[in-house]
Amino acid sequence: MKKLFSLLSIVGIIAISNCTSVPENHDPILGIWAKTESSSIEGKSTSTVREEWIFNDVYLGRYQRYSDSKLIFYTDFKWSQEKGTYSITYGDPQVTDITVSLEKAKEPEQLTLDNGSVFATRE
Repeated sequence: MKKLFSLLSIVGIIAISNCTSVPENHDPILGIWAKTESSSIEGKSTSTVREEWIFNDVYLGRYQRYSDSKLIFYTDFKWSQEKGTYSITYGDPQVTDITVSLEKAKEPEQLTLDNGSVFATRE
């Protein structure tokens, strides 16, 4: 009887796990977005800081900051969309949460802040 109960339990677990699926997400924000800034100090070499946001389809992502092609900081974030506005909530207190809008009409596509300034562009 124990063997039968164990077998039925295993079959039940397999059946339940096969019935659940993650719905596909085709949100236009999916992909890699980046912002690059360069600065130079009088007569000295130029320093380049690049920021990347990688949005995936399960409402999570990775933020990465590079200085002269060297990774200096990264953290994960959650994102959500409501009425065309995207909220990005970081997992690290060093980075401030942000709200952006997607501008599809521009080429390349841009994420903009509330004041209209460019936050990042699609890669």
